[in-house]
Amino acid sequence: MRRLILIGLATLPLAACGIHGATGRDTGGIIPWSPEAEYNARDIAQENCSRYNKFAVITVVHRRPGDYIVYECRWNASRQPRKAG
Repeated sequence: MRRLILIGLATLPLAACGIHGATGRDTGGIIPWSPEAEYNARDIAQENCSRYNKFAVITVVHRRPGDYIVYECRWNASRQPRKAG
């Protein structure tokens, strides 16, 4: 039991690190929620998705401090890559 408590206390600072900004890749990403971030979410998401020639679609908005705005990067039907074979 003591071992679990010590492990929990040792990892507590790591849990507080969190993400301090928008994070994304070619399939989508997250933006930490704030009223200002929600206002700019489409622009932030599109900036990330445009790197992959995709369009951003906001899928989830949790309006609570410490929560996230979630988005997906989707292909436009005319730009979708063709499958080989």
